Amino acid sequence: MANIKYAIEGILFAAGEPVKASKLAVVLETDIETVNTAVRELKEEYERDHRGFNIIEIMEGYQICSRPEYYNYIQEILGEQRKQPLSNAAMEALAIIAYKQPITRGQIEHIRGVNSDGCVNRLYERGLIEEKGRLDAPGKPILYVTTENFLRCFGLKNPKDLPPLDLSSLNLDTAQGLQLEISEESEAQQKEDAAQSSIENTTEEQ
Repeated sequence: MANIKYAIEGILFAAGEPVKASKLAVVLETDIETVNTAVRELKEEYERDHRGFNIIEIMEGYQICSRPEYYNYIQEILGEQRKQPLSNAAMEALAIIAYKQPITRGQIEHIRGVNSDGCVNRLYERGLIEEKGRLDAPGKPILYVTTENFLRCFGLKNPKDLPPLDLSSLNLDTAQGLQLEISEESEAQQKEDAAQSSIENTTEEQ
């Protein structure tokens, strides 16, 4: 197909969201390497001509986006309100989710040592995290993971591109911690039930 790179450009522009390279290859009746080469040429062309947009890679796909240096102008034209930056607490929760995903709200709080309802809700509202099933544990708590929007915001292709971090040195084995908490709660509940049963039996005998 002639001018395949411009066909890709048109598709990405119209899509407004990431499109897998494999899907582009199928639609354009070509192979993934040809798609990747065409995208590289487009990116070089945008850079050379100082175009107002670029193509970013997300989860084995591509998306067209405006360049960060023109954000203020775009924001003014669109009349959007400037979003409040995330608080330090929200950024802390987001970092925990990014490195430990999938993770539950309880596990996040176990690591942070404080209630994280507000932080998790704000991250969810911003589209930085999403629900990804439930943990096979009492109460079936919701598991959270980062989103494609998170990758776009931080310039990552996929979560594996996060800078390496040695969490073991921080003693952040949340799964073990959660299981310990569950065991302690279960043991406490068993003792409470036994005590209540003893009281009831004593009352009946009297």
